[in-house]
This record gives sequence, structure tokens and C-alpha cells, in this order.
Amino acid sequence: MVIAPTRASSHHLGFPVHTVPSIEVRSFPVGIPSPSVAKLLDSFQPDLVHLAAPFWLGAHAIDWSTRNSVPSVAVYQTDIAGYCSRYGLGFARPFIDSLTARIHSPATLSVAPTSESANQLKALGVKNVSIWGRGIDTDLFTPEIKRTAEVQLLKKRIAPNSELIIGFVGRLAAEKQVMRLLELADLPNIKFLIVGDGPDRSRLEAAFAPFGAHFAGMQTGINLANHYAAIDVFVHCGTEETFGQTIQEAKATGIAVVAPDQGGPKHLIESGTTGILVNPSDEGAYRRAVVELMDDSLRAQMSQNARISVLENTWAKNNNALLEIYEQAIQDSSTSRKSVLELA
Repeated sequence: MVIAPTRASSHHLGFPVHTVPSIEVRSFPVGIPSPSVAKLLDSFQPDLVHLAAPFWLGAHAIDWSTRNSVPSVAVYQTDIAGYCSRYGLGFARPFIDSLTARIHSPATLSVAPTSESANQLKALGVKNVSIWGRGIDTDLFTPEIKRTAEVQLLKKRIAPNSELIIGFVGRLAAEKQVMRLLELADLPNIKFLIVGDGPDRSRLEAAFAPFGAHFAGMQTGINLANHYAAIDVFVHCGTEETFGQTIQEAKATGIAVVAPDQGGPKHLIESGTTGILVNPSDEGAYRRAVVELMDDSLRAQMSQNARISVLENTWAKNNNALLEIYEQAIQDSSTSRKSVLELA
């Protein structure tokens, strides 16, 4: 059973999806707890509760799990405190850190996508933390579709004179730092392809208009895969990523990636082999990296290496790891209850 602030339909893969009231924060729907959540959980009687991105709604569900002795797994995937600093709300960081700790600490297990993000949780006092990354659909995101007519037409439309296409895919918001792509704008024979939507889209479109950037909006499925395949060099400037799934998707498509040497990207890119990691504080670093990848043979080799490096990161393998985490949480919860009974 799924409980969420939004839904595409009443069922997902045959399982019921229930919605709760929500408010929109920076175009994100944030679920608001309601009495219906406890009623749904009481009726369903889960063996385990998985909190996909615990905040207000997630904290409510963890509280239900604790009161009912049901194991819970809380997924840490957004550095909200880091985002506060990006939006000029750095003063709120202590409060957000404290809130994050209060949400995750009661969970049977918390999981983070990298060792670095796991250490962030541990530094806040969260004790039971495991690592669970992300899978990738290597059949959908593949270099094979670069040769299709659809992709070739898309490339021709974006770069009519065979310019090098610099691409970004993701949410168009301040924390992604897409505006930094303008540092590349005066490079010769390049075009920009920016895929995604978000609160910063109109501001970005205005800033990139003089350079003929192509804004494709949000894409899904094969259309998203085609847009990846049209990109020659993928550049991600966000420094607050706990992981960076679009980097994995770009690599699976066979694209060399340029990204900051911090946060999630540094765990996804082997610099000099599958892409280039840069010091985001070093003026001109992104530009130098892209200039280096203008060398066709180097770019082709890194792109090939990028594809090979993610072939084992399948969703099947990743979700099997999640099932093991579930089993661990159930075992830990059972052991904890036994200890409490013995002490009583």
C-alpha cells in the first residue's frame, strides 16, 4: 500500500495508492498528516513501513510504527539543511538538522545513498544507518539509441551545424546551480540542451536566451532517453546532491560527465576515466573540463567507460539489497522488542 501527497492513479502496479492533503513548497508537494493515515495503517497492518522521503508525513508514519511496534526504514535522500543555505536561510540550519535527527532517530533503520550522506546522518546522532544507492535502467538509457532517427533529428534541431551539445537534466531550481552553465557560454561551437522543469525555469530561459539554449521541459520514458542521447557532454553543477541519479542515467547513456568533486557526484564519477570532477570554488574549472572533453577521442573513451561503469547497477540488484535491509530492520525490531520484554 502506498500513501503519498499525489498520485497518477488509484493503483500502482496493482497496489492501492492513497493520497493525503498537501501543500506546495518550491513546486514540491509536501504531505500533511491526517487521521486517515493511522486508519489506513491500522487497517492494512503492515509488516514494515518504508518512508521514501520522510518529513512531515514521514515523521507521522514513523510515530505510528513506533507506537505499534512495526519496523520502519527511513530513506535519507535530500540535504534540506544545505538547500536552506542555498536559499539564503542558513540561519535555519540548526533547526533543520535537529528536525532531521528527530525524524530519523526513531526509525528502526535509516538508509542513505552514499557513505558521505550516511556520515551526515550519523553526525546528527542517528545511530542505525545503512547505505542504499540507486538502480539504473540500462535498457532504457543506452548508447544504442544515439543512432536512431529520432535522436539524430533532435540533435539536428538543437545543433544544426553539428555543434557540441552541452546538456543538463534535472529540476530547474536554485540548488541545481544550472545558471553556472553560463560560464561555458562563450566556448566556440557549442549548444545547450536543458531538460526539466521547476521554479527557476523562466529565469533560466531569460538568461540563456542570447545563446539559443534549447529548453525541453520535463521528459519521461523514451523521450527522456532520447534527450539524454542527444547530449555530448553532461554538466551538473549542483553541490548539494546526496546522490545524483541523472548523473547515473547520463553515464548509462554513454556520456562523459562533468560535476563537482563533492556530495553524491564524487561517489559516481571516477575523474579522468568516466568523467571529470572539478573544484566548484575554482574559477573556470567547469570551463576547463569541458574544453578538455572537446577532444573527440578522449570524450569517446570516457563515454564508453561511463557506460561500462554502471552496467552492474541494475534496479533488480538494487532492490534485492533493499529487501535485505527490510529483513534486517524486521530482525532488529524483533530483537529490540525481546530486549524490552526481558528488561520488564
